[in-house]
Parts: sequence; structure tokens; C-alpha cells
Amino acid sequence: MKLSTLFIIPFLVISMAANAHGPTPKKADKSIIINASINKVWAVIKNFDDISNWHPDVISSVGDGKNESGSERRITMESGVLEEGLDYFSDADHEYNYRLKTENTDVFPVSSYTTGIQLIAEDDNNTKVKWKSRYYRGDTGNTPPKRLNDEAAVKAMNSFIENGLQGLKETLEK
Repeated sequence: MKLSTLFIIPFLVISMAANAHGPTPKKADKSIIINASINKVWAVIKNFDDISNWHPDVISSVGDGKNESGSERRITMESGVLEEGLDYFSDADHEYNYRLKTENTDVFPVSSYTTGIQLIAEDDNNTKVKWKSRYYRGDTGNTPPKRLNDEAAVKAMNSFIENGLQGLKETLEK
């Protein structure tokens, strides 16, 4: 009996440790077709600081006026301010990637994110806008409160991206 107990205890410890891990990264991958040329869509979104011109959830956005790696912006939403940093920008590829610089879970229930927006010409008058994000919930502990758990993070990120895509479409297809 003692020998079987020696074999069972390690398995119990390993299974308990597996259940006590922290959060796993979440992903969002959304796209929309906009009835406008790639150059017309790019002209609207390419200025990293100007997200408030087309995203309905962003009340204002202020940045350093540069579209290059290391640029920063502050976006104001109804619940407060987020600070983001531009990691990659390509005029030629019609694409940029950015990340959350400073966590503010009172504004957005995620602790970190990296996000990318890319344009793909479907034809001369239609552009596919792809918006991808990888992120973690607001509380990365093992038992987060409901407002900072996986469900809250997924809902917030998907809503932000979907609203942004729809806002961009409405801006360009007026």
C-alpha cells in the first residue's frame, strides 16, 4: 500500500499544478471588406494618431505625429485614457502594429495587447481590412474578478475591433 501511495502522490501534485496556471493569451482576428480603394482606406487609417477620426469608441487621440517605430499615442475613451506605442509601420504594405504601453484596467479589461491592422486590395475598388490582436485578461492571477477575467477581456477586445472596423467602413462609404 505504501508503494502505491508513493506513485499516486506525484500524479496528484502534477495535476494540481496544471490547474493552477495563469492566463493563456487570447486572440482576436477580424476583417471587413470596404468599398474603397486601398489607397483611399490607407489615407484614412495610416496616421497612427488619428484613430478618433474613424473609431466610434475613441473620443480623442493625441500622439507625436510620427508614423514610425517608437511613436506613441494616447487615446481617450468614455472610461479613460490608454497609452499605446507603434512597433511597426509600412506604407508599402499598408500595415502597422502597435501595443498597449501602460496598463489601465479601469479603461480596458486587458493587461497587455499587441495589435496589427493590415489592408489587402481585393480589387481596384474594394479593400479587406484585417485587424488582429493577441492579449491577456486584465487580472493575470489564478482567480481574477469577473470584470477582469477572460470573458471580460474577450468581449472588450472583440467589441473594440468590430466597432472600429464598422466605423472605418461607415467613414469611407458615406
